[in-house]
Amino acid sequence: MTKKNCIDVRDVSMSFNGTNVLESITFSVEEGEYLGIIGPNGGGKTTLFKIILGLLSPTNGEVRIYGEPVQRFTNRHLIGYVPQRVISETYFPATVEEIVRSGRTARMGLLKWLSREDRKAVEKAMEITDVTAVRGRLIGHLSGGERQRVFIARALASEPRILILDEPDVGVDVTSQEKFYAFIEDLNSKLGITVLLISHDIDVVAHQVKSVLCLNKRLVCHGSPKKFISEEYMQELYGKKVKFILHGH
Repeated sequence: MTKKNCIDVRDVSMSFNGTNVLESITFSVEEGEYLGIIGPNGGGKTTLFKIILGLLSPTNGEVRIYGEPVQRFTNRHLIGYVPQRVISETYFPATVEEIVRSGRTARMGLLKWLSREDRKAVEKAMEITDVTAVRGRLIGHLSGGERQRVFIARALASEPRILILDEPDVGVDVTSQEKFYAFIEDLNSKLGITVLLISHDIDVVAHQVKSVLCLNKRLVCHGSPKKFISEEYMQELYGKKVKFILHGH
């Protein structure tokens, strides 16, 4: 059965104060895809995510979500988003369960009591992300890896079909990263959630995702991980003197 596109980016450009951040970006994401987005700092990755989410309007071009222009897309709960460095303060006065419950607002609306269905979705999100045991702890008292799982649980509480992750490994210690990315892969392969992931870890992208989008203001490469691992593309992304080492899995 042919998969349909859930995201279509068409000729998107963006500039701030006369400086081009994105230039004529065009690509599509199929349902069930696991897309890694890679590129240098200042290459436009986070800006692209914000345009896809409808948080920014492009200077030119358009984004469609399930065929609808993003500005008119009303089913916002179908997109879960985990931005960079969500909370770092240890004194933030919210428990894990309170954080995850707040993610249900996108589906149920503001100032409404949680129904039985809402509570079940919150419980399921915490179970999937393995944070049920710490539900009563303050978010600031968790490790970086635990904290990221909580915010992914928050995104999952709205029962999304698309999950957008902006550098989710920030603050996750090296020993936890393998388990963390195995967890993200399970969300994609077992639950069928479309995943878009920004990462600076070329090794992770090369071995985890199904397809790669290389971005440096313009689209450098879009295809399989094997396609982008070449000296030509790496130099175009990061400059002539780039060196990289990939570890075999």
